Amino acid sequence: MKEATGELNVMVIVAIIVAMLAFFFFGFIWPRINENFRHSSSCDDAICICEDKDDTGKCRTKVGEVMECHIKGNESKTIMCPWEG
Repeated sequence: MKEATGELNVMVIVAIIVAMLAFFFFGFIWPRINENFRHSSSCDDAICICEDKDDTGKCRTKVGEVMECHIKGNESKTIMCPWEG
C-alpha cells in the first residue's frame, strides 16, 4: 500500500508541473508567437512601394531592410515590413 501512495504522490507532482508548464506556455509564450505570425502574414498581403530608385529604376533598398507598407484594401493603415525585392 505504501508503494501505491508513493506513486500517487509522484503522479500528482508530475501533473502539477505539467499544468504549470502549460500555463506558462499558453500565458506568455503562445501570445508572442501568435502575434508574430499575424504580423508576418500581414506583411505577405501588404503593398510596399520603393521610393528610393537608382538611374536604372532598381530599388536601392536592401532585401530585409524594414520599410513602411500599406495593407491591401485599406490604404490608410500602414505597417512596417521587411523589403523582399
